[in-house]
Amino acid sequence: MPLMDRIVIDPDVVHGRPVIRGTRMRVADVLSLLASGATTPESLEDYPYLSVDDIKASHHYAAAQSGHTVLVAS
Repeated sequence: MPLMDRIVIDPDVVHGRPVIRGTRMRVADVLSLLASGATTPESLEDYPYLSVDDIKASHHYAAAQSGHTVLVAS
């Protein structure tokens, strides 16, 4: 499965926020874990339904989102 296919947005799941496919684990939650210092192995131990590819997909999703143009109304 391509990494980005692991991330889904469904209005009926977690109010349409991006989540790991088949879970209610938000991409933001995965990134917050890592940003707070948790390692990938620690995250996988705490959340056994995640995989290394799910964490990689979260990184790819965040990178793609940060590259979007932001327009600021003056």
